[in-house]
Amino acid sequence: MTPLVRRIMGVETEYGITNVMDSARRLGPDEISRQLFAPIVEEYRSSNIYTSNGSRLYLDVGAHPEIATAECDSLHQLLAYDRAGDVTVHKLATQAEETLAERGVGGRVYLLKNNTDSMGNSYGCHENYLVSRDIPLKALGAQLLPFLVTRQLICGAGKISIPTKGAPNENFPAGYTMSQRADHVWEGVSSATTRSRPIINTRDEPHADSSKYRRLHVIVGDSNMSEVTTALKIGTTLLVLEMIEAGEKLPDFEIANEIRSIREIARDFSGTQPVTLRSGETATPLAIQRALHEAASKWLAKRPEPEKSNEGWLGTPNEQLRPMVALWGKVLDCFETGDFSPVSRDIDWVIKKTLLDRMADRGGLEITDPRLAQVDLTYHDIHPERGIFNVLAKRGMANALVTPATIENALTTAPATTRAAVRGKFLAAVRHHALPHTVDWMRVKINGEQSQEVVLPDPFANTNELVDAMLDSLETG
Repeated sequence: MTPLVRRIMGVETEYGITNVMDSARRLGPDEISRQLFAPIVEEYRSSNIYTSNGSRLYLDVGAHPEIATAECDSLHQLLAYDRAGDVTVHKLATQAEETLAERGVGGRVYLLKNNTDSMGNSYGCHENYLVSRDIPLKALGAQLLPFLVTRQLICGAGKISIPTKGAPNENFPAGYTMSQRADHVWEGVSSATTRSRPIINTRDEPHADSSKYRRLHVIVGDSNMSEVTTALKIGTTLLVLEMIEAGEKLPDFEIANEIRSIREIARDFSGTQPVTLRSGETATPLAIQRALHEAASKWLAKRPEPEKSNEGWLGTPNEQLRPMVALWGKVLDCFETGDFSPVSRDIDWVIKKTLLDRMADRGGLEITDPRLAQVDLTYHDIHPERGIFNVLAKRGMANALVTPATIENALTTAPATTRAAVRGKFLAAVRHHALPHTVDWMRVKINGEQSQEVVLPDPFANTNELVDAMLDSLETG
């Protein structure tokens, strides 16, 4: 089978939200979220919209602002739209603070790109990958799960874990973990999302021609502040998917108990925690990642190069993946030596742990000290001047991959190489003419007595003649 070297991808990020008030009364998450979305509701009469760059912005269950990026088909493109999502919701937070100040309430609104709150609730960062309908999902999951269970070694966000009675971590000692989501998944593969979170969600919503494609919905990943870590997370997953689709022979690491393993692995910084396989043998997380890294290196050497159009790459070029494979190996080398300083500007869990370790050593602090917990949380504040990660980045202590100008462009312009370009063009036109309209991932519609609707089943098509004709009629009608 020919792998999808050009693949539609997207990231859904749920943000934690809280506030600190100048007055005695503190607004709850529901109240502050309503205030956050007030300008959106006022303009669009809905808290669920598609933005001018083709992404979806909405208020999710549990009062979490959420951004689902527009359809992207290359790695760096996706990074830009993921970062643009942060900027979008930060602007809403700034507006909310200004409105509260005008009302004499005051206070600050905090948006956190993390995965857990102080009450033990978890919210997600979901990855979406278009895959061929020809691949049986069961077979795909069996080959992909060992990678996803051990992937936290290279792309976890890190977290201080304090055992709580009745929580998944109650039997583990207090300490640092590589992954925020590891304690909050309960199944390997399932159609559930919140009741019993799986690693891979099987709900069949391809948002494309269902006879050709399915959407692989991965919900085990952490929300990353570092775009280098995000790139490593997405890039390595892309390569493993390509190898599976291409029929490359991968070692059999099917894990006997994915949930127990993922939680134990999260707390082992040597990468040598034995993992029991369904074959009855054992393997270490490091050995699993090493084997997949070696296979990916060989695959990259013969991987077909995607085409490039006037609008940009039609797929992720090898030049964007080679640094990711190199970094993948570099992180694994650090597990061998125990010295993670070579990746201390690239990998979220390492950046944060380095900071926390220094603070604990200087102050003689125990891991349970609330001052460390505050730093852990503030690392994920998306405020460009206040959030710890962003402060580190400004000081040159965290690396980046996309330029501020690229992110700025992604704020208002849809990806030019995918279906999102059609959606963005449609939205600009109907909003300019103040026309009632309905949009979702697969269709655009002008509402009213003479309603017109166009279905967009091909996520790779960045133009559509029917939509062009509909928009031309607005100018001539």
